[in-house]
Amino acid sequence: MDAKAVVERFWQIQDEGDYTALVELFAEDALLEDPVYGNFDGREAIRGFMEKMNVEMKDRDIDFVANLIAGEGNVAWCQWTARTPAGEIEGCGLYRTRDGQLIYYKDYMNGQSSG
Repeated sequence: MDAKAVVERFWQIQDEGDYTALVELFAEDALLEDPVYGNFDGREAIRGFMEKMNVEMKDRDIDFVANLIAGEGNVAWCQWTARTPAGEIEGCGLYRTRDGQLIYYKDYMNGQSSG
């Protein structure tokens, strides 16, 4: 499975609303860098982050929409929009894979919401 297919699966799972289901996509030695919550090194740390995301996103009434997913080989990216009560925030995620699993994921986002 190339990186684009992994990222498409990532967004399908995320759209189902259980962030912890995303953990299966990450390699044991994966690194996730989040601009709000920090860095999570390894699958178990990423699991803890995803458990927190289940609570935080529900409490804050935030959801995400993938606008465009592109990539090939072991690199992909996704342009996304976070929909919040205060408006929308645009961002993008960068992804690297190995053997069909995420080994690196970093989000970038604009600092201001529109709306």
